[in-house]
Amino acid sequence: MQHPHPFATATTPASSTLARLQQFIVFATAGLVVVWMAWSWGRQVWVMVAGGALLLFGYALVLGLEFFAVTHVNRHDPSPKATAGSLVKAWWSEVRVAPLVFSWRQPFRWRCLPDSDAGARADRPAVVFVHGFVCNRGFWLPWMRTLRTRGVPYTSVNLEPVFGSIDDYIPMIDDAVRRAQTLTGIAPVLVCHSMGGLAARAWRAATPDADTIVRHIVTIGSPHHGTWLAQFSRVSNGRQMKQEGPWLQALRQREAQRWPTGTYAPFTCWYSSADNIVFPASTATLPGADNRFVQGQPHVAMAFVDEVLEGTLSLPALQGRLSP
Repeated sequence: MQHPHPFATATTPASSTLARLQQFIVFATAGLVVVWMAWSWGRQVWVMVAGGALLLFGYALVLGLEFFAVTHVNRHDPSPKATAGSLVKAWWSEVRVAPLVFSWRQPFRWRCLPDSDAGARADRPAVVFVHGFVCNRGFWLPWMRTLRTRGVPYTSVNLEPVFGSIDDYIPMIDDAVRRAQTLTGIAPVLVCHSMGGLAARAWRAATPDADTIVRHIVTIGSPHHGTWLAQFSRVSNGRQMKQEGPWLQALRQREAQRWPTGTYAPFTCWYSSADNIVFPASTATLPGADNRFVQGQPHVAMAFVDEVLEGTLSLPALQGRLSP
């Protein structure tokens, strides 16, 4: 593949199709609530309230079905089992965080914290943020605020087309990596959520100098071996995440050819048995990687708990120029 000039610069992603789609969903939902309230006005109060609640919080029922599936699919997984109580807490955590991510940060706030510029401090590696399925760079706003406070530079991507092939995202990640390296002169660290971890692996396998321009890759709830839910997907990147599917098998073969030993040594993989999107839980691990289990955390909320955020920022790879 062709790479941009190593000293090329690029700005924060300038557009987001997903943001426009999610804005439409937010406004459409609000409009439906208004229409429902107007139509049901004067009827029994419980009818009006129940309909409005279903429109606003129906996603909580969908999340409940996901956690119900988790309890059955994870029964034979070797990872530590989640208790019923911890799954209920995980469900409630996901119910609370989902509107913040999908109805606020991503549709309306995704541009509010731009990528770092050439004035960033150069004594620590930069971070490259790679989001997951049906997300954009707005997903990472809490991380971006933390890094700005600590003076750690970062770059990010908006992976589009939203429902395209994961292979389509390789040039976008390549651009963000090289921008990050230009900021500090040090190979950056990739921090990836969900499908973003697969996109990072695809980029690494396709990039001849990947191991010299990236020092470490962190994945959070990434379906490295696919996920049970992907069997229901009808979009390209969703189908590519099918357990033991052809795309994942081909990716593993490319990786094994390039790195016959220590294939996944540069990876840290966070995973949870309460992950309601990527399960069975052990599918989020890689052989030979630094696999770190997180107790009782669901798919989206897991990315924002201190154990994951602080644990990632304390990795040796992020501590300075002389770190391994």
